[in-house]
Amino acid sequence: MAANSNTVVYAALAGNLLVAVTKGIAAALTGSSAMLSEAVHSLVDTGNEVLLLYGMHQSRRKADAAHPLGYGREIYFWSFIVALLIFAVGAGVSVYEGITHIQAPEPIDRPWINYVVLGLSLVFEGGSWWVALKAFRETKGDQSYVTAITNSKDPPKFMVLLEDTAALIGIVIAFIGTWASVTFHEPRFDGVASILIGCVLASVAVFLARESKGLLIGERADPATHDGIVRIAEAMPGVLRVNGLLTTQMSPSEIIGAMSLEFDDSLSLTELERLVSRMEAEVRASYPQITSLFIKPQSPQIYDAARKRMAAQDQLGDPSL
Repeated sequence: MAANSNTVVYAALAGNLLVAVTKGIAAALTGSSAMLSEAVHSLVDTGNEVLLLYGMHQSRRKADAAHPLGYGREIYFWSFIVALLIFAVGAGVSVYEGITHIQAPEPIDRPWINYVVLGLSLVFEGGSWWVALKAFRETKGDQSYVTAITNSKDPPKFMVLLEDTAALIGIVIAFIGTWASVTFHEPRFDGVASILIGCVLASVAVFLARESKGLLIGERADPATHDGIVRIAEAMPGVLRVNGLLTTQMSPSEIIGAMSLEFDDSLSLTELERLVSRMEAEVRASYPQITSLFIKPQSPQIYDAARKRMAAQDQLGDPSL
């Protein structure tokens, strides 16, 4: 896993903890539901960073007899849990508080406290957001931000960026809600702001859950890595054809591959073993994230027949259903 993923998460953890304490004190002093929603939001984000750090630590454990392919996908599991917490706790509490405040509105006491705290929160969250944005820019290349996020195999990077973006949007909404409540002497605007903050959190949570689910189930490696492995195999003397390559992302820095190859029939068993060893070494030298590469000698006819059988089974579906 990239080292700057740790930096991004630690920066977010520090920023969210400071913001959560500040907002919590302000909510207690002013009685603002929008500020309370923001405090809960920051507290949930703080817990989320702890879970991400735990997942990153667990995913680095070495493979053992019980888990021969390693524990890399732990980071994807905990990323999915983080998305659920944002939805259930962050969004749920915000919407609940907003509805409660609309049903039983109370004027905001000492609104200037809200303005000061929101200004400080903007500074803290903005710093964390900038660290996350810089780290993400280093890896996105020429892709758009949306495309880079959907193609990313490193959840901590884009999760922290989206969490901080949602936090900044929430701060703006809370500021507008406080201002409208005070200016128009209508405390229900504060409750409306809280509901809007909950909607922002719910939207981010659904998107993060979708991305984390795909990685947890198993996504293939990025196209550049996939095509690069194929080119290395095709260039090896003794390889007549690359029938197919399957890859799956086990963690942000771990990929497993399985490749079907047609070899020259004149190769002896010893020559074939040497060729496979040389191929594996070249692949790992070019793509160190390839932790395991399984190579299967297979004629094109047998490979194509196997693919057709699999396609036919997919079309028929499970006969037990």
